[in-house]
Amino acid sequence: MAKRSTGSRSKGDVTVAERQGNIREVALSDALSERYLAYALSTITSRSLPDVRDGLKPVHRRLLYAMRLLRLDPASGYKKCARVVGDVIGKFHPHGEQAVYDALVRLAQEFAARYPLVDGQGNFGNVDGDGAAAMRYTEARLTGVAEALLADIDEGTVDFRPTYDGEEHEPIVLPAAFPNLLANGANGIAVGMACSVPPHNAGELCDALLHLIKFPNATAAKLTELVPGPDFPTGGILVEARETILEAYKTGRGSFRVRARWHTEELPHGTWQIVVTEIPYQVQKSRLIERIAALINDKKVPLLADVRDESAEDIRLVLEPKARTVEPKVLMESLFRLSELEARIPLNLNVLGPDRVPRVMDLREALQAFLDHRHEVVLRRTQYRLAKAEDRLEVLGGYLLVYLNVDEVIRIIRREDEPKPVLIKRFKLTDRQAEAILDLRLRRLRKLDEMQIKEENDALEKQRKELNAILKDDGKRWSVISDEIKDIKTRFGQKTVLGKRRTEIADAPAVIDVPVEAMVEKEPITVICSAKGWIRAVKGHAEDDGSTSYKEGDRARFWFAAESTDKLSLFASNGRFYTIPADKLPRGRGHGEPVKLMLDLGENDEILELRIWRPGEKILVASHDGRGFIVDSDNTLAQTKNGRAALTLPDGESAVVAVPAVGDTVAVVGENHKLLLFPIAELPEMTKGRGVMLQRYSDGGLSDVKVFTRKEGLSWKLGGRERTETAVRDWMGARAQAGRLAPKGFPRSNRFDER
Repeated sequence: MAKRSTGSRSKGDVTVAERQGNIREVALSDALSERYLAYALSTITSRSLPDVRDGLKPVHRRLLYAMRLLRLDPASGYKKCARVVGDVIGKFHPHGEQAVYDALVRLAQEFAARYPLVDGQGNFGNVDGDGAAAMRYTEARLTGVAEALLADIDEGTVDFRPTYDGEEHEPIVLPAAFPNLLANGANGIAVGMACSVPPHNAGELCDALLHLIKFPNATAAKLTELVPGPDFPTGGILVEARETILEAYKTGRGSFRVRARWHTEELPHGTWQIVVTEIPYQVQKSRLIERIAALINDKKVPLLADVRDESAEDIRLVLEPKARTVEPKVLMESLFRLSELEARIPLNLNVLGPDRVPRVMDLREALQAFLDHRHEVVLRRTQYRLAKAEDRLEVLGGYLLVYLNVDEVIRIIRREDEPKPVLIKRFKLTDRQAEAILDLRLRRLRKLDEMQIKEENDALEKQRKELNAILKDDGKRWSVISDEIKDIKTRFGQKTVLGKRRTEIADAPAVIDVPVEAMVEKEPITVICSAKGWIRAVKGHAEDDGSTSYKEGDRARFWFAAESTDKLSLFASNGRFYTIPADKLPRGRGHGEPVKLMLDLGENDEILELRIWRPGEKILVASHDGRGFIVDSDNTLAQTKNGRAALTLPDGESAVVAVPAVGDTVAVVGENHKLLLFPIAELPEMTKGRGVMLQRYSDGGLSDVKVFTRKEGLSWKLGGRERTETAVRDWMGARAQAGRLAPKGFPRSNRFDER
C-alpha cells in the first residue's frame, strides 16, 4: 500500500492543531441537559400539543394547508392520499410518510373525529380496530369544517413562516372560524406533559361563545350549563355527577365516566337478550368482545351465557343471559365493572397558548382564547380588505379622470415622449394612477365601462366606510364575530345531522349492589377443615363417611355443605372474626391449604368456629375469663385478611366460643364442672369489647356456652348419643353467679358438643 504524501495537503484537509481551535470543554451533564431541553421544547411546541386557537398540531395544520393548495375543497373531486402525503412531507413536514398518513386517516374517521376534517373515499379503517388501506388506494378532500378552519387565510389574517427548507411558507396557525380544539378534542404525549381533550358538541360551544361575548365575566357554572359535557362521535351515555363535571371544567383536569348504550329485546317463550348499540369512545369493538368472552370463559360473569357480534354499519352486540330470571341491570352492572362497556375519558386541557407556552386552561380560558384569536383575525382581515379597497379606489379614481378628460389624455399620450410625468403633473395623479391609465385599453373607454366603474367606485366607497367603522369600534368587531359564530352554529349546530348531540347526558347512576352470585358461578360444595386448620372444598354435597384422609397427627373438625357463592365466617381464639369467600377455597383431592396462609392468623391462634355467614344472625361470643356478649353477624363481616375484632382480650386471655344466639336461655359451664343457666335478655348486644361476666369462678375459667329454648330442654352429646334435660330449674340463676355442679351424665369434657 502506498504511503500518503506529507509534503502537500489539499485545501479541505485540517490539521489536529487547527481543529483544536474549535474545541471547547463542556461537562457531559451540561451538554446532555442542554440538548435534551432543546428536544423537549421541540416535541412540546412542534409535535405533541395542539394550539388553543385552532386546536391543531403542526402535522394536522400542514395536512389541511397542503390539501388547500391542491384545491381539494368540498366541491372538488378527490385526490389520492399518496399525493397529499407526498406534498406534506416534501414541502412542510419532514417526517415519516406513515406517520403523516396515520394523522390524515384519523382526521377522516367518523368514529374518531366528532367533526371530520377530511372527507375520505375508500377504506379508512373501522371501529373494530382494523387499519386503513394503503395510501395509494384511498382518496381524500376537505370537509366543510376544514374549510371553515382555513377561511380567509389569504387575507392577511395569520402569520406565515418559512418551511424547513426555506422554499415555501406555511401558516403558524389557521384563522379557525370553527372552535376545533373543544369540538374535535385532542390527545398528545410530550416530554413531561400530556394533553387529553375529549370532543364536545359544536352547537353547545357556539352557545357558550355567544354568551361569553355578551357576558365577559360569565362564571364556569353558567358555561357548564351551556356545555353540559363531552359529545363523543360513538355516542354512549355520560354518567358523571354534575359536580364532578363542573370541577373538571373549572380546573381543566378531570375525567368523564361513559357507558355503553343498551336495551333489552323480548324473545319468544319469555326469554330476552341485551343489545348494545353504542360503545364508549376509543374502545375497539373487537377487543371489547374478546374481553367479554374471556370473562365468560373464566366464569367471572356466570350470569352471562354468550356474546355475539351482529354489527353491520351500526353497532349491535348481543348479550345472552344464562337464565331469564337474571336481572338485566345487575348483569350490565357487573359487565360495566369488569369490561370496557364503561370507560373513563380523561380531561387534561394542557395546550399551547397564543404565546406558544404550554399550560393547563379551564373551559372559560379555552373559550376566551378562541374568541381573542377570532378578534385578531377579524381585525387583520378588516385591515387587509380596507387596504385592498383603498388601492382599488385609487385606480378607479384615475379611470374616472380619464373619462372626464379623454381627449386631453389621448393627446398627451400621442405627443409626449414621456407621458407619465406629464399626466401626473397635468391632472395631479399618483404614480399608481398614471400607470393604470397608461395600461388602460382603448376598448375600456366605452360608455358602458364608465358606468360599471362608477358603480364599482360607489360600492367600494361604501365598503371602505363600513370597514373603517369596524376598525374604530370594538363593539362592531364583536358583533361581526357573533354573526360568524351564529353562522357556524347554523351550519354545524344541533339542528343538523352532523351536529346533533350523540352522547346522552344522564345522572350519575345509583349504586347497584351486585351480589356475589353475579360474579361467581353458583355450585354446591362441601367445606372440609381439619383440627390443625387445613381447609379445602370438594364439589357437590358429600357426607363424611370416615374415608377422608388427613395429615399425620391431624383429624376432622369442620364438615358442612355450602354453595360457592357463600361467605364463610371464622372465629379464632384471638377474639377476631375472619371472612373467607367460599369460591376462594382450594379445590381438589389433596389436604388443602393452611388457613393461616389465607388469613393473618397468629401461630398460636386456634380456630374455634367455622360456619356459613348469614346476615342478621345473632352470635354469642365469650372468653376464657367468663366474659361475653351478643354480636350481630353484620358486624363480623371482614373485608381484609386481618379480620375484624370482636372480643377485647387482656394479656394472657383467649376467646373460647362463638355460638348462635337462638333461644331464650343461656347455659354456661366452667372448667370446674359447674353449670349456670340464665335468661338471654341479661346479655347486652355489642359491636366489640370485653363484654359482661357470664359466670364467676374461684379457679379455672369458662369451658363452653350454649343458647337454647327452655321449654325444649337443655341438650348435650355424649358418646355419639344426644341427651336432653328438661328439669333445669335447679341450675337457673342470675348472670355472673357461680352455678351448681352439672347434672349426672354431663360430659366430663365440660362441653355440650363433642369436638
